[in-house]
Amino acid sequence: MLYTKRNQTCAQIINSTAFGNLNVTKKTTFIIHGFRPTGSPPVWMEDLVEALLSAEHMNVVVVDWNRGATTVIYTHAASKTKQVAIILKEFIDQMLAEGASLDNIYMIGVSLGAHISGFVGEMYDGQLGRITGMKYFKCDHQRSVYLYLASLREDCEITAYPCDSYRDYRNGKCASCGTPQEQSCPVLGYYADNWKDYLRQKDPPMTKAFFDTDEKEPFCMYHYFVDIISWNKNIRRGSITIELRDRNGNTTESKIDHEPATFQKYHQVSLLARFNQDLDKVATISLVFSTGSVIGPKYKLRILRIRLRSLVHPERPQLCRYDLVLMENVQTVFQPILCPKLQM
Repeated sequence: MLYTKRNQTCAQIINSTAFGNLNVTKKTTFIIHGFRPTGSPPVWMEDLVEALLSAEHMNVVVVDWNRGATTVIYTHAASKTKQVAIILKEFIDQMLAEGASLDNIYMIGVSLGAHISGFVGEMYDGQLGRITGMKYFKCDHQRSVYLYLASLREDCEITAYPCDSYRDYRNGKCASCGTPQEQSCPVLGYYADNWKDYLRQKDPPMTKAFFDTDEKEPFCMYHYFVDIISWNKNIRRGSITIELRDRNGNTTESKIDHEPATFQKYHQVSLLARFNQDLDKVATISLVFSTGSVIGPKYKLRILRIRLRSLVHPERPQLCRYDLVLMENVQTVFQPILCPKLQM
């Protein structure tokens, strides 16, 4: 089924002998659904078609293999994927005969649709322009698709950070992306291929990247570094909860508690904070320090300087505050000031 700018809401039925409005000189994106035990169409399909056509002038082809995908037995549906791939190759071969380019072929496969996309890519020796495979999350079978949809929103960019491990990522060891300053970090979803040219310079041309998402739409998370220099005589270990509030009263909170941070006298600790809102002008900041201990003495964390800097918007002024004393499990609220410009 073909959708274009000329027919955004009413699909044309096409095949290898009848292309309809399909323009072979433009990019063609194939959307291939997966296992459909009830036979109902995917609830996200209409939104995805609309979002793709809004992002770029292209052909969007929805591959309807519902007859093969509809069964309560997953392996029965899986056994049909190779045949679907063969039919798709016949269609693409005809497109190529009419003047299309493999570079302009993009396949988005969900669940078993990702398998079909891979089979087609293999038939062309990996020369297709791009393949995006989306697997289902254990907790939410539709989450991967909705994350992809979020990447097509103008106000939502899910940044990923190349890193050896999730622990290193959470500890803020991979925020530079390992690239020159002019190369931004990779992003999730539709615009992920902006990193393609950089990856081609690597051997092998691949990377592993980590990211976090919010629990609800639009799923975006915004990363900051919280740099803390403490001046306690003794080492302190614990977690930090930081809340930002803007002038309109909007708040967003980050709990940095995946593992205890170690605060030593006159040593800087850089913590990666993740917020589900991007507050442009921060009016107040609140901090809570906790050792996680239920019984025993309450400790203080003496802060010589705290600095907040945005990773998503490094051009924004960095915010500082000096000489704070945090009582354990007690919220401390303060107004930040602009950091001196010479600080790095």
